[in-house]
Amino acid sequence: MSTPLDAKQEQALHLLQTVFGYPAFRSQQAQIVDHVVNGGDALVLMPTGGGKSLCYQIPALIRQGVGIVVSPLIALMQDQVDALAEVGVRAAFLNSTQSFDEAMRIERLMRAGELDLVYIAPERLMTHRCLELLSVTPLALFAIDEAHCVSQWGHDFRPEYIKLSVLHERFPDVPRIALTATADQQTRDEIIHRLQLEDALQFVSSFDRPNIRYQIVEKANGKKQLLDFIQAQHSGDAGIVYCLSRKKVEEMAEFLNENGITALPYHAGMEQSERYRNQARFLREDSIVMTATIAFGMGIDKPDVRFVAHLDLPKSIEGYYQETGRAGRDGATANAWMAYGLQDVVQQRRMIDESEANEAYKRILGAKLDAMLGLCETLNCRRVHILDYFGQHSKACGNCDTCLSPPISFDGSVAAQKILSTIYRVDQRFAAGHVIDVIRGIDTDRVKQWRHDQLSTYGIGSDKSEAEWRALLRQMIALGLVAVDYENFSSLKLTEESRAVLRGETKVQLRQYKKAEKAVKHKRQSAKDFAEANLDDVEQKIFERLRWWRVETAKAHNTAAFIIFHDSTLREIAKAKPRSLEDLRGVTGVGAKKLESYGEELVSLIAEFL
Repeated sequence: MSTPLDAKQEQALHLLQTVFGYPAFRSQQAQIVDHVVNGGDALVLMPTGGGKSLCYQIPALIRQGVGIVVSPLIALMQDQVDALAEVGVRAAFLNSTQSFDEAMRIERLMRAGELDLVYIAPERLMTHRCLELLSVTPLALFAIDEAHCVSQWGHDFRPEYIKLSVLHERFPDVPRIALTATADQQTRDEIIHRLQLEDALQFVSSFDRPNIRYQIVEKANGKKQLLDFIQAQHSGDAGIVYCLSRKKVEEMAEFLNENGITALPYHAGMEQSERYRNQARFLREDSIVMTATIAFGMGIDKPDVRFVAHLDLPKSIEGYYQETGRAGRDGATANAWMAYGLQDVVQQRRMIDESEANEAYKRILGAKLDAMLGLCETLNCRRVHILDYFGQHSKACGNCDTCLSPPISFDGSVAAQKILSTIYRVDQRFAAGHVIDVIRGIDTDRVKQWRHDQLSTYGIGSDKSEAEWRALLRQMIALGLVAVDYENFSSLKLTEESRAVLRGETKVQLRQYKKAEKAVKHKRQSAKDFAEANLDDVEQKIFERLRWWRVETAKAHNTAAFIIFHDSTLREIAKAKPRSLEDLRGVTGVGAKKLESYGEELVSLIAEFL
């Protein structure tokens, strides 16, 4: 027998249904909302698309005063406020894009308690003026979004986040809720310490995103492999391609456009106005691929991103998980694809080595990179590996590349000894290319110049291709059996661990090389496929008509189409075929304000088909 709801819980459920249009809370949302409504602090870890926003939006509507949302995402604040306005929530933001008069108007509304939610960047929040404003504003709560930004060891560190402990010190009676999609145990501990959340309840949802398929391929020609992947599996889909450098971002955007794929660049070196313009196009138009550095993506709410691709190795599993999590927010299947090779390992290790960080920080970065390499080189399920990193255990998913096409491992001790012996015999003074040439017996000018064709290891690996030896060497670097000396032309060095392998005291299990295959076109369940599989002919025609109506309506409102309605809601409307406003009421995603704004139009539109 279910426990009866108290008045505040009933109010929360009523708001969920009438304002946001959802029939019931998911996962731990109800407990989180109840806890914050009653004045408790909370740390919420919930995957992208899991419904984190409702965990502070509903308490802000129930509690007296204004809910302050601390967000680093100035470029997205307008869309966040637009989305809330669409459902009838009084929301605003304060940031540097506003005029003085507009900012004054928002501040007056805040002091009068006439707003439900206000989004503020941490840099502005920490100013004396803003803190004074908050001291005369009735406050419902503080929501600290993207809370992992507080971690100095993380991939999205923002120095201003460390100062947010001032909120607890100056406003001790105002509840705080810190939210993030990405945090290992170390980052969680740091969030709690930095934000003084020692007494907060922790709500940790499953990190699993079962609709995302993880695939990591051997990098041969990254550009061509990416193009094949998009053309075979994601023609006409929205996606994100991550690159390490600004130059590569620009080159990839140009390359994709030359090959008929609409692509836009995004990186920190661009003019701010151009970045905002490209981001707005990506959010508001269909079928655009964004090529970007990690400067892009945090907080992106676009539900129909069908793939996230990496052409360079991410620095950590946290970064990889957060970036891939931007795909498939609508629940339909999506792909996380990465091309990865020896140069990626060398490049990332060099970046750590050459950074100006202290040794303790370098060790942490090195450990995070090792974990990322472990994911790339794993012989087992990638999803299990990712979840295990975040402290959650699971069974093999049957949906990632290592489950669908299990890699073959072999006793690579002899191959490893050949590599290590050659590194030793060339005096640990040469980079990977030269070492592999010696092993394969390639008669280059450099090999002859150094008389390395006279070595006992010359040609002992002529039975394998250069790509095979590169793959084996990459694994050995990942395992710590070979080091790279970046100060001396990336020359390869032996390590303490390699000596036991050379002496035959330790066996080395390696992954058998698999030649990069051309992406195969296959039927996948994208949002459109899902619609076609679950709608009859008439419903499919209604759905397509609703999508066209949504595009036109979004243009008229100067906002993103998904802010009007998600595809999932349009599918429900197509299936329900409402003949009246009452029929439309209760469809998931149709709250009271949207019913008032669009109900008559939708009913009239559907009547054309009936």
